[in-house]
Amino acid sequence: MSTAFHLEVFDNFLSLEKGSSARTREAYRRDIERLVTYAAIRGAIDPLSLNSKLLREYVYHLKDLGLAPASIRRNVSAVRTYYRFLLSEGHVVRDPSERLETPKRWRSLPDVLSVDEVTRLLAAPTLDEPFAFRDRALLELAYGAGLRVSEWISLGVRDVLMEDALVRVFGKGSKERLVPIGRTAIGAVAVYLRELRPRLEKGDGRGVLLLNARGAPLTRMGAWKILRKYVEAAGITKHVSPHTLRHSFATHLLEGGADLRAVQEMLGHADISTTQIYTHVDREYLRSVHKQYHPRA
Repeated sequence: MSTAFHLEVFDNFLSLEKGSSARTREAYRRDIERLVTYAAIRGAIDPLSLNSKLLREYVYHLKDLGLAPASIRRNVSAVRTYYRFLLSEGHVVRDPSERLETPKRWRSLPDVLSVDEVTRLLAAPTLDEPFAFRDRALLELAYGAGLRVSEWISLGVRDVLMEDALVRVFGKGSKERLVPIGRTAIGAVAVYLRELRPRLEKGDGRGVLLLNARGAPLTRMGAWKILRKYVEAAGITKHVSPHTLRHSFATHLLEGGADLRAVQEMLGHADISTTQIYTHVDREYLRSVHKQYHPRA
């Protein structure tokens, strides 16, 4: 794969033609290797297979992995430098990174899933899948409690309080919050704990709820791959990230009439102004509410 993407030659280009420092070369090499890994997941086998849409989705993917804006900007810079190299060497005839946006320019929120799309997604893990019980528990908790991806993978077995129908979450700054979960989430976790997790646990689980095939806690990339798999299986064509599930959780609560401060508490936001971005609900929904309840509609 590195040969198809000309990584060794790119490294020489940075060293000999750009005069980049060893630290910059190492960072750029790591950034492009991450892009190549993502490209392989998406079925792109060489630079010619990458287009503007896939590169935009890659930048959102970096955000989903929890990279800081500065790191994402460096990644974008690496991609642009990489394509300048490919153009100069004649490996590509166009540069799909030309209009690639950095975090400073991001204005729009990710797509929100409809309730029907969420239902299809949660039903996507079938018993044909060897890890169906784990994947159902993951998806039910992610949407059902509005978790960040970092919270998916760090949730402990003891953090799911079955009898109280609560999940204990340690968010940013290790701040603890309790979030209610529904019957389907509780059921999915109970089945996973009974049927699959004991077989996955090989002594390396460290008490974490969601384990991979080797018995270690899921990584961010591992969780993202699981989500991507079932998004495709459910036939959902929107760009869906872990953040999309969290955004859908909050939006569906607000559409159902939930109080903004209650949603703030469940999301673990210190400032309610952060929660207010989740009030960007579908315009048709707002129109329908206005028509239904406003006396002059």
